[in-house]
Amino acid sequence: MTLKTKLLNKETTLGSWITLGHPAIAEIMAKAGFDWLVVDLEHSVISIDVAGDLIRTIDLCGVAPLVRLTSNDPNQIKRVMDAGAHGIVVPMVNTPAEAARAVAATRYAPKGTRGVGLARAQGYGVDFQDYLNWQSDGPVVIVQIEHKDAVDRLEEILAVPGVDGFIIGPYDLSCSMGIPGQFEQPEFIGAMTHIRETGKRLGCPAGLHIVEPDLRRLEQTIREGYTFIAYSVDIRMLDASVRQGIAKMKEMQE
Repeated sequence: MTLKTKLLNKETTLGSWITLGHPAIAEIMAKAGFDWLVVDLEHSVISIDVAGDLIRTIDLCGVAPLVRLTSNDPNQIKRVMDAGAHGIVVPMVNTPAEAARAVAATRYAPKGTRGVGLARAQGYGVDFQDYLNWQSDGPVVIVQIEHKDAVDRLEEILAVPGVDGFIIGPYDLSCSMGIPGQFEQPEFIGAMTHIRETGKRLGCPAGLHIVEPDLRRLEQTIREGYTFIAYSVDIRMLDASVRQGIAKMKEMQE
């Protein structure tokens, strides 16, 4: 079953974030059993050619490769989709027009604005007809809700045809509210609750990124009703695992 189908069926899916540009990282994480993995171009030094290698690796492992863009850029969307991405995560979507622009950039005319090319996604030309049929409705588009302006127009954004779900950006959201990183503030908690509950009411999969590899937080997130869940990120899982091992070793030595 594809990620798109799981989202349409409102199933809970678990993914993670990749910021280290080595195919071995992508392969290890893909074989761990995630439903999807996001190659992060916004907050990493991963280049477009390295992104292509990561997309290929994830895809060949049978996991859905998504790409978090540097911005809502149709040219970048075209390139990562041609590289074989199954969809995109679009940062800082604050209006329905911005959401519609992102969706259009994943589809060829007449449904969209994407230019047609022959690359890995199209089987280097051999599978063009199959890809032509798929791209009409197949690409996954996840919008990031990470600004108070997006919260004000949330229903309109989530109602845009082709938007398959959303994921909250808590740090940027708190900054836009003038309370950076103050996640316990009632105003921030209220905004988070409003976003999540609006998604539920509209039948739009609600997403959250659990940055630290914390299983208790994961359980809580599932109980709260999030269904598009990013569990940690490669660098945090690596760091946390190493530190835990070293701390345990020192404890035993003492």
